[in-house]
Amino acid sequence: MPDFRDVIPGTLLPAGRATLASLQAAMASGELSSAALTSFYLQRIDRLNPALHAVITVNLNAGAEAAASDAARAAAGPRGPLDGIPVLIKDNIQVAGMPTTAGSPALLSAEPADAFLVSRLREAGAVIIGKANLSEWANFRSTHSTSGWSTLGGQTANPYALDRNPSGSSSGSAAGVAAALAPVAVGTETDGSIVCPASACGIVGLKPTNGLVSRQGIVPISPVQDTAGPMTAGVADAAALLGVLAAADPADPVTPGDTDLAERTRLACVRAGQPGGLDVAALDGARLGIWRDASAPAGAGTAAVLDAVVATLRAQGAAVSDPVTLPDVGQISESEFTALRHEFKYGINAYLDYIAGFGFSGSVPCTLAELIDFNKRNSDLVLSRFGQEIFEQAEATSGDLADPGYLAARREATRLARTAISAPLAEHQLEALVALTANPACLTDYVLGDHDVFHTSGPAAVAGCPSITVPAGHVSGLPVGVSFFGPRWTEPRLLDLAYAFEQATQTRQLPTLAASVR
Repeated sequence: MPDFRDVIPGTLLPAGRATLASLQAAMASGELSSAALTSFYLQRIDRLNPALHAVITVNLNAGAEAAASDAARAAAGPRGPLDGIPVLIKDNIQVAGMPTTAGSPALLSAEPADAFLVSRLREAGAVIIGKANLSEWANFRSTHSTSGWSTLGGQTANPYALDRNPSGSSSGSAAGVAAALAPVAVGTETDGSIVCPASACGIVGLKPTNGLVSRQGIVPISPVQDTAGPMTAGVADAAALLGVLAAADPADPVTPGDTDLAERTRLACVRAGQPGGLDVAALDGARLGIWRDASAPAGAGTAAVLDAVVATLRAQGAAVSDPVTLPDVGQISESEFTALRHEFKYGINAYLDYIAGFGFSGSVPCTLAELIDFNKRNSDLVLSRFGQEIFEQAEATSGDLADPGYLAARREATRLARTAISAPLAEHQLEALVALTANPACLTDYVLGDHDVFHTSGPAAVAGCPSITVPAGHVSGLPVGVSFFGPRWTEPRLLDLAYAFEQATQTRQLPTLAASVR
């Protein structure tokens, strides 16, 4: 079993407890270099990844990037909280010089240029240590998929019990941070793919307002709901990472009416990510509503976690409305999924056409229809665990974003989701909603697929609103997270609320890579 008390060489920092602030302090004092830090994490990946399958590709240039960071620091001082820090990138986000595969051999020869957010990380001095495994095609291939599995990366395991599922689709990003294979990671979400694996793996995950972080260079599902976001061991690190990721990108414009709010939020996120930028007393006087209905199917142990959350919020001075109802929330998914199928066909066809312009040495499918055919021709490998029903359903749509049927479905999904959030906020004069994020990790099952008892990501995901999950408790040794979500562009306030809760509870326990739950 790994020892999460492993001390980072030259410091007194245990791997499982190192924060960006503590790592920067060690580098500032000369106790630690980026080269030594990167080597330490590369060794952990080499030692632990055979059991976890959290990392799909290691960056062979990571050592050189770390040495360059050390040289830049020596010449001009640190460039910020990420300077010299190893970062894992989900393998549906482009990193120059490395394949961007979404877990599929169909894209194995594709090595396009850096995504905009990766260029931001490089400018901030971060070291790209590798690409994180994921649910193949970000869990948008089969109706009976098993989260965390990809043809190229195998099955990502949950660090708290290796036979348990890490949830998806940012499975490797979550498991990698939880197992201290890197201090921080970047994941992506369309509906739950950041917050659900973060909850299952006992870390912090932040899904930003759609449009706050550029989507350029990310293998798409939906131009409406897709976003990248931070996955970290603590809220302060999530704030620091978001402060780098949140930047205006001319190739990824937000809605014109939202531009001013986006810019103000970006500036506020940068301030929140600075040392001392978060408010530990943010819960005192906060007005919060508890959404209980979503987690009602869970057992008594999971319900007890929510009860403890509410008790903590009240003890910290929050005015809590318990429970609140999100109107018609159960109707969102039907319209959402109709819209997503159209958007995926449109988006993946456009993306495949875009990467064809890079002129790779190997062939890459040019359309969704060709992807489907590739999977059929390689079915023994690619379809060995589950099928491609969603691919086929998406191909059957027009893929036309001017299609009246598509537009009606997207309008209805957005209306339902935004009303579900805004109605209880207005009724009870609240600033944010609180709910358990998802059920504890299920057993990995290749016969029936994922066992999703509940998750609460839908309203914020479809409405384009921000949400952040923080470790809240454990059920039979498995983590359960709590989500704070609210109106668009409220990331700074949600970060404060989550940070205050995290500091009041200190709930996170380190995983042990146990074979199973005892």
